[in-house]
Amino acid sequence: MKHKSIYAILLSTALLASCKKSFIDRPALDATTLQNYYNTKEEVRSLTSTLYGLPWSGYENRAMDAIGDVMAGNEYTGGNDDPPFLNFSFASTSVRIADAWKVFYKIGGWTSAYIQALEQKKAEGGDASFIDPAIAECHFLRGTVYFYIGRIWGPAPIVTDPGAVALAGNFNIPRYFKEDVLRFALEELQMAEAGLPETDEPGRVTRYAAKGMMAKLYLYNKDYENAKIKAGEVISSGHYSLFPDYAAMFNSSANNNNVESLFSIQHQLTSNPWGSGNQKNPDRGPSNMQTSEASMWELYAPSMDIQAAYESGDLRRKGSMMQHGWTKPEWKPVNSNPVYNAFMANGYVYDTIQPVGEGGQKNTTRANIAKYVVGPGKSYGGETVLGMNTGINTMMLRYADVLLIYAEAVLGTQASTSDAGALDAFNKVRTRAGLLPKTSITMDDVLHERRVEFAFEGDYWFDIQRQGFAKAKQIIEAQNRGTFDFEQHVTFSEQYMYLPIPAGEILQDPELAKEPVSYY
Repeated sequence: MKHKSIYAILLSTALLASCKKSFIDRPALDATTLQNYYNTKEEVRSLTSTLYGLPWSGYENRAMDAIGDVMAGNEYTGGNDDPPFLNFSFASTSVRIADAWKVFYKIGGWTSAYIQALEQKKAEGGDASFIDPAIAECHFLRGTVYFYIGRIWGPAPIVTDPGAVALAGNFNIPRYFKEDVLRFALEELQMAEAGLPETDEPGRVTRYAAKGMMAKLYLYNKDYENAKIKAGEVISSGHYSLFPDYAAMFNSSANNNNVESLFSIQHQLTSNPWGSGNQKNPDRGPSNMQTSEASMWELYAPSMDIQAAYESGDLRRKGSMMQHGWTKPEWKPVNSNPVYNAFMANGYVYDTIQPVGEGGQKNTTRANIAKYVVGPGKSYGGETVLGMNTGINTMMLRYADVLLIYAEAVLGTQASTSDAGALDAFNKVRTRAGLLPKTSITMDDVLHERRVEFAFEGDYWFDIQRQGFAKAKQIIEAQNRGTFDFEQHVTFSEQYMYLPIPAGEILQDPELAKEPVSYY
């Protein structure tokens, strides 16, 4: 994506209106803005570019890990805010839950305000040739965040006119049934599909991104026929393929917006990178890789259970995790200890035997996450890192997902399938991983493949959840959620299938504590 367009933020939309509720957050878009701006394609695309980066940071940074992978048993964690997701003791006062809520309703509010402003601009004579695709972008992003909202909270508010709510001062907004939230998300994605172009500059969502997200939503709803149709349309388009080097997608920003990415959160390093930079590097990177340029504090680490999940010879293991013997010759971290420097002289080595402080690495699970770790900084053989911040994008929907959605949709409710199309899609993913193809697949095969393919990408919890409580309980209680030294198992109850509404929101809007109502 061209940086000048995707990261440009118009002054008129940078200031946020002050609203009582986080779920009616909206940017200030007044009549002066409509008269003076959005007269050119560049101005309109600058408006929608604001939706691809900064607004996602509160979810992407930590809440995504806590919800998508810690809760799912893929990550082990410490600190104060995340362990409740490991042992299912989280409460409505959780910082991670509040952060995720704010992000999704902020994006929902911004997209709603943008849609209204652009529709008004078009009604006043604005050029539909570039306004309509921008409106469709907003529908894609609004549909996507409501898909997350429905999966994370189940019943939840739907707000399409945050400005009117703010002006009216009536903040008693109810929760709507989960089915209605997901229906709303689907309708938004359908409008996006109808209005987005088939191709665009790298990083911008297209009609096929909408089709892919619709396929994922259909699969979540167990609408296998429509999931198959939409995934099949993406596959047959020929616009996407699997990136040949699995690991390289996640360790270098040089591969941003690659041929596998349908939708990514966009990042850019600037002189002041807060919000524009990706902050997964320090939360995942090993402490023995810290340098004067790159912070590393390894808040999240691979669980013992996910380490045991990979088949022998699976190339995704090295692309996803650092374990004893993992190397990256081009990364050459240096510190003040000559023993350490000698150990790392030929490139970074992940070693659990070498003494800590002299190049050794020994955390609670004896492993670190490799995805979205871009290294120790430019002076040390890597790319530019500014403390916590890197420039790598976070992929939210990949072509590998579309392939596995197609395979699962063909399988549907059958015990197994040997369908040629399903096997072709499924085995493409396995072949890239260096594994032998399968001649038939079951649901357990699909879930296993999805787990290792998308490990540490914030997705596995939703795969567990959509199996229903009984199967989710079976999966979770079988997991080893402990450390290298102490195996640990948890008891899972149905109340944790969805997250609670943040306590602060209920205090301001008691309707959120009541039973959900119908939206349609």
